[in-house]
Amino acid sequence: MQTILGAGGAIGTELTKALPKFTNEIKLVGRNPVKVNDTDLIHKADLLNEEAVIKAVEGSKIVYLTVGLVYKTKIWQEQWPIVMNNAIEACRVHKAKLVFFDNVYMYDRDALKHMTEKTPIRPTSDKGRVREKVAHMVMDAHEKGDIEALIARAADFIGPINSVPTETIYKNLAKGKKADWFASLNMIHSFTDTTDAAIGTAMLGNAATSFGDVWHLPTDPTPLTVTQWIELFGKEMNINAKGRALPLWMMGVLGIFIPVLKELKEMAYQYDRDYYFDSTKFTRRFEYKPSTPEVSVKRVMDYFK
Repeated sequence: MQTILGAGGAIGTELTKALPKFTNEIKLVGRNPVKVNDTDLIHKADLLNEEAVIKAVEGSKIVYLTVGLVYKTKIWQEQWPIVMNNAIEACRVHKAKLVFFDNVYMYDRDALKHMTEKTPIRPTSDKGRVREKVAHMVMDAHEKGDIEALIARAADFIGPINSVPTETIYKNLAKGKKADWFASLNMIHSFTDTTDAAIGTAMLGNAATSFGDVWHLPTDPTPLTVTQWIELFGKEMNINAKGRALPLWMMGVLGIFIPVLKELKEMAYQYDRDYYFDSTKFTRRFEYKPSTPEVSVKRVMDYFK
């Protein structure tokens, strides 16, 4: 049995599609989980309730924590430590392995130009400090021998759901408008394809030697600028795509229409410098070739056809 805590989001859904390669016993846990594969088991649970999580994890060999809490700092500060504690305790009780799907918010902002698993941890945002705290909870539990655990870390997503390039580039171009970005169009920006992120997470969970470590999930190594990403969308749409760089303070204004951007404001530093995500450790270990930028862009567009 392999169980997804927080099934149903952008990553949880893709992970559910990836796991049948490894098992035909998949349990989806959340407030209102929905089957993706015909054989999926559905288990409703509140991840803030320890007893409910312990019951949900019963019988599981591997547990994936992919929950996407409401993207608000106050909720993250209050709920992430509780969710993580419950997941760790449930895995300890049932002797299950834990795979935590993470992001790069805790990395030193001055080291984003080339991120590896060894990048210094120095969060300068409230959300980054929350992610640092829960990541330490996971690895501390592993080091104490309470559970076996690993961290699977992704860069910003590119995918049909909850991805900034989809919201600000593709959807604008589809309406005949200029693509929007922030600070500069000339900075390199890596994106982890949500399909690759899910496949990579499943591979890590099913590789015994991957536990006890942090892994960057497979991400194409091509160092594209935002302008080049916009041009890729334009080429696929057969239009002459243009973009505009908005000042960072506009995040708050646009947040009225795209709520996620309002909460992204404290992460604005990710847009005014090169942001390059290196997943060489994973791709060499597993001999995995990530989706090319062209494939990722086409995958987004195919979803909306």
